[in-house]
Amino acid sequence: MVFSFFTYCNGQAQQPGHPRLVKTQDANEYQTISCGLQDKAGNLWFGTSAEGVYRFDGKLFTQFTVKEGLVSNSVTSILEDNTGIIWLGTREGLCRYDGKNITPFPITKSFMSPYGSNNYTDDQSTKKAIWSMLQDKSGKIWLGAGDGLYIYSANRFSRFLDDPYVVNKGSLKLSMVFSILEDKKGNMWFGSGMPPGEEGICRYDGKTLEGFKPKNEGWFRMIIEDTSGDLLFATRHRGVLSCDLSVPDLSVALFVPFPQPKELLNNSLTAILKDRAGNIWIASDYGKYVGDTLGGVWCYKRSHGAGEKEFTKITDQQVSFMLQDKDNNIWLGTRGTGLYRYDGKALVRFSE
Repeated sequence: MVFSFFTYCNGQAQQPGHPRLVKTQDANEYQTISCGLQDKAGNLWFGTSAEGVYRFDGKLFTQFTVKEGLVSNSVTSILEDNTGIIWLGTREGLCRYDGKNITPFPITKSFMSPYGSNNYTDDQSTKKAIWSMLQDKSGKIWLGAGDGLYIYSANRFSRFLDDPYVVNKGSLKLSMVFSILEDKKGNMWFGSGMPPGEEGICRYDGKTLEGFKPKNEGWFRMIIEDTSGDLLFATRHRGVLSCDLSVPDLSVALFVPFPQPKELLNNSLTAILKDRAGNIWIASDYGKYVGDTLGGVWCYKRSHGAGEKEFTKITDQQVSFMLQDKDNNIWLGTRGTGLYRYDGKALVRFSE
């Protein structure tokens, strides 16, 4: 028994007594933790695909579902704005938490332009879904919704593509934007997601919006900025791609494959993370019918130089989400609404 305790699941320690996330909405084994953040007060927030959202204050998990005001128990994005309001994007629209209550905060149809409408080809998609959110340096909140990209500013919503001053090269629709990033120069980047998205990487420099499909890849899951200033893109089919932003014309810029572990299979990449030390974390979920050993999380130590051999595998869990907290712990969300914390030595489970 003692041996089993210390060797359980690749170093994962069962620690009786510490708090755990408990499911109440009958989420099945395929449901995941999909998004999260640590707020200014130090609370951790974890959005799930079927169990609403959990807040963890270091001692207790508090669950918020439709009973507490959410419009859907499928939470797809979370943002804390400059005033401390927590914004919760769901598959059925937008909510916000003011520290006491969760209330719906819809993007009303009066702001939705017919010109940017599209027909959905994927039954899993909803036009109301808020897939991504970001507050830029000026204070505007950008929202990647199922039917287009919106901006919330001065207490009102507007559709980005309704701005007549935006030069829209290629007549992009910006539906299903899965990731939003503002780079150091103030350019806005939008990663287009699953159908009917698949518009590749889109960049807005303040005047012109243009799209790129490096290596003919149209489906991007995440964008991060590396310590070098390069952008790293998590793609659906091409692994991790890197782009050198020192090249002024992206049409001739070099999008190159980023080093990645040999075990990482095509179509399995789910998330990437840059920690405070500059290390790159890569997460994968290939599905239970292929095998857990084909999923997992790897850490790439940038200080050791380039090369696949520098990857260290942390776990075989099927991971869909990663977050670094203020104490430099790495939190992992997995299938089965699983939650784990990695402190650099051991992986500890914080879910049922």
